[in-house]
Amino acid sequence: MAGDVLSQTEVESLLNAMASGGGEQATTAAAPPPKRELPGGGGGFIGARARDKIAPYDFKRPERVGKEQMRALQTLHEGFGRNFGAALSAMLRAIVEVKLTSVDQLTYSEFVFSLENPTCFNLLKAEPLEGNLILDINPSILYPIIDRLLGGGREGGPLARRPLTEIELRLVSRITGLFLVELHHAWENVLDLQLEVVQVESNPQLVQIVPPNEVVVLISFELTLGDIRGMMNLCVPYNSIERIGGQLTSNTWSAYGRRQATPESIKQISETLCTSLVEMNVRLAQTRINTGELIGLRVGDIITTEKDTHSPLVVLVEGLPKFRARPGAFKGHKAVCIDDVIENPADAVGD
Repeated sequence: MAGDVLSQTEVESLLNAMASGGGEQATTAAAPPPKRELPGGGGGFIGARARDKIAPYDFKRPERVGKEQMRALQTLHEGFGRNFGAALSAMLRAIVEVKLTSVDQLTYSEFVFSLENPTCFNLLKAEPLEGNLILDINPSILYPIIDRLLGGGREGGPLARRPLTEIELRLVSRITGLFLVELHHAWENVLDLQLEVVQVESNPQLVQIVPPNEVVVLISFELTLGDIRGMMNLCVPYNSIERIGGQLTSNTWSAYGRRQATPESIKQISETLCTSLVEMNVRLAQTRINTGELIGLRVGDIITTEKDTHSPLVVLVEGLPKFRARPGAFKGHKAVCIDDVIENPADAVGD
């Protein structure tokens, strides 16, 4: 083995050759060994196979969560995003779209340093999972939501670069509480999570739930309120879901959406729909007048139409023709009596 060891002079000669443009020699030395023909004249060769592909591996960002688990988390939180968007829209009385944008693996330090400062950094306890989760709400969407809760419109104002006040924290708790309720429903077929906000910080670098190099799963949502957009991030450490990896890869939870409707679920949905508020209008008649006549209308003026007084009136529910009725009075109030149900809204165009 002593003959295989290079002397100091040989090492210096190699270094000098590389420094003086010996790249061609190095390339030649690194060339793959010549292919050797298989015996029997089959035309095949022993060497590197053409189908082999080199997969890069970053040791700084090891992928510890399997692909099946990542797909399960993506599918699970896509449904969560739709439900949370509907619940948030009902709270704000405005259309809020919540869309899952990505499910990625990265280190905790990369996640923290990618956030704005100040931000809304919520530390969550999710029993029986180990450790803590993190919910980060970007100020670019958080302050417009708070403004909406306080009676403002959907117009975007100047973005505040400051920590939340006590009143704003109280309003944010309504948003995070709604988030936790919908997250519990999304996970209930996998695990019965007991979620709770234990701490709220404005500086994300002050909270360290895992070591900086620990792998976390970052689930990102994009929230859209009118013309305003912002991000909401859910950070799940790998050590929190390591023990339930088998439950995420199984298909028992995903089969929930393909189950047949039960009488209990039909009754529950029916009861919820029965208490929903809808707008109802009665179309008395239609006619055309010019702009001059419209401007000249005064109280007590009569507008003539071609509609027969004995023809039925059309009752519209949320803008769609639903019933035919006749006018009347009930206990001193103007009223209509439903005579017929309109099965096809197109049949009521001429009414």
